Amino acid sequence: MNSLQLFSSVELGLIYALVAIGVYITFRIIDFPDLTVDGSFTLGGGTAASLVVSGYSPYFATLVAVTCGACAGVATGYLNVRWRILAILAGILTMTGLYSVNLRIMQKPNISIIGTSTVLSQGYTIMLLLLLHVVILLLLKRLFDSHFGLAIRGVGINQKISRAYGINADAMKIAALALSNAIVALAGALFVQSQGFADIVMGSGTIIIGLASIIIGESILQVKSVFLGLIACTVGSILYRIATSLALNTHVTGLQPSDINIITVVLVAMTMALSQAKDGTKT
Repeated sequence: MNSLQLFSSVELGLIYALVAIGVYITFRIIDFPDLTVDGSFTLGGGTAASLVVSGYSPYFATLVAVTCGACAGVATGYLNVRWRILAILAGILTMTGLYSVNLRIMQKPNISIIGTSTVLSQGYTIMLLLLLHVVILLLLKRLFDSHFGLAIRGVGINQKISRAYGINADAMKIAALALSNAIVALAGALFVQSQGFADIVMGSGTIIIGLASIIIGESILQVKSVFLGLIACTVGSILYRIATSLALNTHVTGLQPSDINIITVVLVAMTMALSQAKDGTKT
C-alpha cells in the first residue's frame, strides 16, 4: 500500500468514523438497535449532491443534509415511541421508506458532482476532517456531561428508573435518534463531496461498517467513559479502513473490492476473538 492509498484510507476512515459515532449513540448509549443509518447515510449524501449540482452552497447543502438526517431519526423514534413498534423494526421501516425518499430527492440513481465546489475541495482534506472530529467530539462530551445528556444516558441504562425520576424517556430517545442520524447524514454528505458522486445504494452495509469500527476501537482502547468510547469509534474506523485497504491491495490474497463484506466479517471475528482471549488471560 503506497502513501496515496494510506491517505485515502485515513480520509475514508475519518468520514466513516462519524457513522460509528452515530451508531455508538444508539447502540451503546441508549441501547436502541437502530438500522435507519443505511438510509440516513444515503439521505445525507443524496441531499447534499442534489443541492450542490443545483448551484447551492456546499455548506448550505451539508446543513440541509444534516437536518434531513435528524428528521429520519425522529421518524424512527416516533414509530417506536408512539406506536410501540419494536426498535429494530422501526429502523427497518424508516430505512425502507427512505429508499423511495432518496430516489425522489436525487431524481435518478446516481449523481456526479465532479468539478463542482465542495466543502472538501479546498485541499487539506484530512486536516479539515480531523478538525471537524475534534469539534464534534468536544461538543458531544459537553452534551453527555450535561443534565440533558445524563438524562439520555440514564434512559439507556434503565428506562423505568429514569421515568421514576421524572425523565421523559420517550423524548430523550427521540432526541438521541435525531442526533445519531444527523451525524450519520453528515458523514454521507462528506462522503459524497469527498468521492465526487452520490449513489442510491451507497448506504448499503453502513450499519455493519459502523459496528465493526466500534468493536475494533473498543478492543484496542479500554473504554471506561462515553467520551473514550467516542474516541474509540474514530480509532476503530481508521484502523478498519487501513486494514481493508491492506487486504485489498495485497496481491497474495487475491481479494477484490466486492469481497469487502468478507473482509469485514473476518476482521470483526478476529478482533472479538483476540479480545475474548485477552480477557481470559486476565481472569
